[in-house]
Amino acid sequence: MGLKYLENVATLAFYAGKCVGCGVCGEVCPHGVFDLSAGKARIVDRDSCMECGACALNCPAGALSVDSGVGCAVAFKRGWATGGEASCDCDSGCC
Repeated sequence: MGLKYLENVATLAFYAGKCVGCGVCGEVCPHGVFDLSAGKARIVDRDSCMECGACALNCPAGALSVDSGVGCAVAFKRGWATGGEASCDCDSGCC
């Protein structure tokens, strides 16, 4: 299990009816948010989602969406790109 962020704030949405059970979301998620069960993906740890957008970008069925322009992932990307400190200013202690 990965880092925990604020509870129940991730913008991650899963549309089970669209899921084809390919498992790509689980392969690309850096924090183990997804698992496959009975031939479909399922969210097992929503609060570990850092909103990087990898799952939604790679889902061939469009079964996932996430607002990847917010949250801790953006703070880390901004810090890396600018050489500065990662800070999302969310007071969660995640960065």
